[in-house]
Amino acid sequence: MSNKLHIVSLGCTKNLVDTEVMMGKLQNFELTDNNEEADVIIVNTCGFIDAAKEESVNTVLTLHDARKEDSLLVMAGCLSERYQDELMTQIPEVDIFTGVGDYDKIDELLVEKKSRFSEEVFLIDGAERVVTGSSYHAYIKLSEGCNQSCSFCAIPSFKGKLHSRDLDSIAKEVEGLVKKGYYDFSFVSQDSSSYLRDQNIKDGLSLLIQRIELIEGVKSARILYLYPSTTSLALLKNIAKSEIFHNYFDMPIQHINDDMLRMMKRGFGKEKTIELLKFMRSLPNSFVRTSFIVGHPHETEEMFEEMCDFAASFGFDRINVFSYSDEETTPAYEMEDKISDATKAKRAQILGDIAAECTQKSLKAEIGKRVQIVIDGESDAHEYLLSARKLLWAPEIDGEIYVNDRTDDDAELEFFKIYDAKITDIVGDILTATVDNAQK
Repeated sequence: MSNKLHIVSLGCTKNLVDTEVMMGKLQNFELTDNNEEADVIIVNTCGFIDAAKEESVNTVLTLHDARKEDSLLVMAGCLSERYQDELMTQIPEVDIFTGVGDYDKIDELLVEKKSRFSEEVFLIDGAERVVTGSSYHAYIKLSEGCNQSCSFCAIPSFKGKLHSRDLDSIAKEVEGLVKKGYYDFSFVSQDSSSYLRDQNIKDGLSLLIQRIELIEGVKSARILYLYPSTTSLALLKNIAKSEIFHNYFDMPIQHINDDMLRMMKRGFGKEKTIELLKFMRSLPNSFVRTSFIVGHPHETEEMFEEMCDFAASFGFDRINVFSYSDEETTPAYEMEDKISDATKAKRAQILGDIAAECTQKSLKAEIGKRVQIVIDGESDAHEYLLSARKLLWAPEIDGEIYVNDRTDDDAELEFFKIYDAKITDIVGDILTATVDNAQK
């Protein structure tokens, strides 16, 4: 078999981890950015909402149109898993279909040139990855599936119930990455605060924190995707006590109106949700990110306005805004009183503007502070500016910092190192900073 590989990872960071596992199994291939010269093309698809599904299909068809003769086109991941029968019939351009259970067998599928859908989802235990995008940061997947029953979410219908990785497996993976020079980690899953609940362990994340703190070489960590009803004050206190895990709280609450939260089957109502958020906000150097959904069936103007008022006043550092997507197999799909596309778009714009204002307010509050940053490389803005990230922030999603000066003019700033810095100003939505010194 020829050995040039072009691979595309769509959707979330959990998908990215699975893509990196496939790359780990195909290290005998030469990676290429040019899909037209690739012998194998793999698209790891997303099947979460309509926009993601459309992007996945369009990506596959676009790559097919430009691919060379006798190449293999593989459609993998969530969309393939969710609509396997329909896609295999409707997209004959694809040579191999596979879902969410065979990432570590992609090499076998290429040899066999056959489609395969395993009954169980894939857990990364022991599989080698080729971490992409960074030489110091990596995502660590905690589990697959989800035990929640949110009205708008189809993920449990094709990924199944919660299936947590063993704690030793996660620790072993982190230890292996530390040996390769990685020191910053983001722990992810569909519902991270439910980690190990399928093994009858109520507060698995606290055990994770304790275990990761024992690994020499881990300097920085954060947990993404906490779920309100499975996040306890005890967990938040354990995060706050940690010397490695940041007070970084990514909790998609989706709405704040009590009636809407009940229709969304979110488990917690307004009062308890706000109690958790206020406690997060009260912790030192905390960073609070959330997500809202606009246009869920039965969402009235009053409900929407209540959400907007809360989003604008609470003090979130970052807000993601999603328009409701009507997904078959979900409870909301069967609901009446659907909101029109025009109304959803209008509401998304209004809340999106509020989200942008919250980001600006959060960024401006950084000016004058001393923080830890990591230099990622040269910036796209100017040859004399370096691109950095506040160590607390999650990579790519929380922002960029331009380093335009340092106190010691003779010091050579190194990429991927941690530095003390002072935030000096803001240009648009990008902070600027002066570096003090490197960390040991």
